[in-house]
Amino acid sequence: MIARTARALAAAGVEAPRAEAEQLAAYVLEVPRGRLALADGFTPAQRDRLAALVGRRVTREPLQHLLGSAGFRHLELAVGPGVFVPRPETELLAGWGIERAREHAAPLVVDLCSGSGAIALAVAQEVPAARVVAVERSPAALTWLRRNAAGRAAAGDRPIEVVAADVTDPDLLADLAGRVDVLLCNPPYVPRSVTVPPEVAGHDPDEAVFGGADGLDVIRPVVGRAAALLCPGGAIGIEHDDTHAATVPALLRGDGRYDRVQAHRDLAGRPRWASASRRADGTHAGPARAWQTDSS
Repeated sequence: MIARTARALAAAGVEAPRAEAEQLAAYVLEVPRGRLALADGFTPAQRDRLAALVGRRVTREPLQHLLGSAGFRHLELAVGPGVFVPRPETELLAGWGIERAREHAAPLVVDLCSGSGAIALAVAQEVPAARVVAVERSPAALTWLRRNAAGRAAAGDRPIEVVAADVTDPDLLADLAGRVDVLLCNPPYVPRSVTVPPEVAGHDPDEAVFGGADGLDVIRPVVGRAAALLCPGGAIGIEHDDTHAATVPALLRGDGRYDRVQAHRDLAGRPRWASASRRADGTHAGPARAWQTDSS
């Protein structure tokens, strides 16, 4: 049954057909994937259920929508229509932010464009002393974010604060200005002209994927607002498209309020996110030039 499922998924262009076939089978059988070999065979009802799920997956409906959840670091997060499915590469940004947060006794951490809450909830779980604020504007995504936040709080993690707001608002989180220790952001950053996989094009919210013509419509204002929110020495990490390898670090340097700007690659070696620190003296190094990038 699993081999037949894998063949059907492979024929549909699914990248990891065997792994996904095993995940679907384990989900239907209600056993851990690692114990599939020990599981009893499928009942007729379970065969029908698996066939129905495979029928949806071959249309490239995301696997996570079929399972109802997505793994992220040590979490299982509820996901479905209306919210961006968190990706493994974002775990690197979250891990970096967690390490920065651990440098403080009681850090204030902000997660912008929070979506399902993946980054915010990972920080809250792994840095129990942190106050974590998650910002999201989409009503649909906020439903998933609040659901996941409530679930993790019920499991014993420190509750996060959910704020419904647009991260491009120039007055965003005004009460936290100059107080944030770590600010993390996985914004919509794909340039509009880029062709994305069917799972993304047909199911991830458009506003969570595309960042305007050059992919920087959200990143530009976030760079500026983050500088106002961060305390001197505070850290910022922003995920970006692999075409932004030079552009996003240039935006951070050009703002004038950051130093220690670094570019980071994902596990596949692709440029994936950039980090910086708020200047310790809290000032500009020079005139802000956030609009001057190598793509302008």
